[in-house]
Amino acid sequence: MARVAIIGQQDFGKAVIEAMIAEGHTVVGVFCKQEKPSERPDALREAAQKLGITVFQLPNLKDDLARQAMQSLNADICVMAYVLQFVPQWLTHIPKHGTIQYHPSLLPKYRGPSSINWPIAMGEKETGLTVFRPTDGLDEGPIVLQKTFPIGADATLGEVYFDGLFPLGVKALIEATDLVLAGKHSEITQDESLATYQGWFKEAESCVNWSSHIDQVYNLIRACNPAPGAWTLLGEEKVTLFDCKKHVSQRFEQVKGKPGTILRLSEHSFGINAQGGHIEVIRLRPAGGGKMTAAEFMTAKPALFL
Repeated sequence: MARVAIIGQQDFGKAVIEAMIAEGHTVVGVFCKQEKPSERPDALREAAQKLGITVFQLPNLKDDLARQAMQSLNADICVMAYVLQFVPQWLTHIPKHGTIQYHPSLLPKYRGPSSINWPIAMGEKETGLTVFRPTDGLDEGPIVLQKTFPIGADATLGEVYFDGLFPLGVKALIEATDLVLAGKHSEITQDESLATYQGWFKEAESCVNWSSHIDQVYNLIRACNPAPGAWTLLGEEKVTLFDCKKHVSQRFEQVKGKPGTILRLSEHSFGINAQGGHIEVIRLRPAGGGKMTAAEFMTAKPALFL
């Protein structure tokens, strides 16, 4: 069994450290970013400290402090599990067998920080994960292992991650670690002609354009559920949409009202028109409030549904 260093954070990093220990490896040290006062405690840091594992929370991983910390661990391999800090390539070479990194997309497609959101928003039917050798380029290193995962027609970001890419990713990192340690892995150079990069999926990217086709609107809402949440204006109010259903108009059926028009469908839900159909809203969050059902929102804002 091997001496493993881990760079990561939060629940995914915690799951990886637990899986490594269950596999029989010794986790000799953990690197995670410093928490801001407004952030929730890092689950990886807390887990490591409870297990008596050395934790490094350095301002960055680019200087001699990081070099000395990694060298002190005498690690056989380093595993990067959900890493937002820049890790220079020289640091990844310090462990005996180098470093492997998890990325939640089928590289070289969807390089970048919001690689789970974008395939859903783009209407992909499949996504996956990649374990690769990190370089100084963003998600550009040689591929060690890949796993695919289907994106269901109604699957949300939360379902794709928690039902698929999270548990599959933990298992893939264990599998890749064992392959590298045994010298049985391969390293496949990424095809740059197929590479795509997408940036953060934030407020600008999560704004609903009701003039878009119903499929695009629905894909966007799914890609933002539960975070960051697709948003729109209903009257003067900014509303974030979560659980929704797509209703496609039949070939000769006329959509009643222009895109963005609000439709009261029942006592329990309302719809919003888009090109080719309407979105039925089940759960949402008004600005400054908590999540609520469509029925609760209609009761609170009756003027929108006259």
